[in-house]
Amino acid sequence: MDLGIKIRRLREKHGLKQINLANALQVTTQAVSKWEKGASYPDIKSLIKIATLFNVSTDFLLGITDREEHIFDATVLLTGIIGFAKRSLLMKPQDLVQYLNAMFFTLTEITLKNDGIPVKYMGDGFLAFFSGPEHTKRAIDTALSSKEALNQRELMIVLNTGPIYLGLIGHPGYASKDIIGDTVNRAFLIRTWAEESVKSGIFFTDDVKDNLNKKLNISYKIRVYFELLNKELDINNLT
Repeated sequence: MDLGIKIRRLREKHGLKQINLANALQVTTQAVSKWEKGASYPDIKSLIKIATLFNVSTDFLLGITDREEHIFDATVLLTGIIGFAKRSLLMKPQDLVQYLNAMFFTLTEITLKNDGIPVKYMGDGFLAFFSGPEHTKRAIDTALSSKEALNQRELMIVLNTGPIYLGLIGHPGYASKDIIGDTVNRAFLIRTWAEESVKSGIFFTDDVKDNLNKKLNISYKIRVYFELLNKELDINNLT
């Protein structure tokens, strides 16, 4: 099978648009289009990035083997609004929609600017991931920029780094891209804890901190026991 066709099929299989793949690889949409049409080929660095993103080997992309996987390392970004349930009861439906759309627009634009991939919107939550070079730094930059741009104390952002599975989930006629795995689960657990325990902030695990090449002015660090995991996690906060 031609390399361009494999790239297109992998992209479509994971529910990504050309612009999503371009953002993840930090190349132009035109470059991805040319690869898929066979008008040009990715260089070695881009080929490795493609293999990493889709968790396939370069041998698979080049037709040397048929083995294919779907798990890769990434930083997950998950948001929520403190007190959203009460807010939703007090606002008119049309006003609530306008509020959410304005927030999601800003979060999505900043995510795309930092070469992240939006996954889905869930009530008051926005889920995205960052992969490839310096994915943890780009996720942190997105969180900081989002807090500054939206200027909403009640906005909380959770970050976690680790392996994730990317694929289409649901009925074939209605399936959409999604990410699952322990890394994603922990992000949701931390968000639930934050909703119940704190007022605001950016929360991230030590896995995120350990993958950063820069120091952060951490407001505080807390060790939290999660019954579902039967273990404690160290959670850092930026307010």
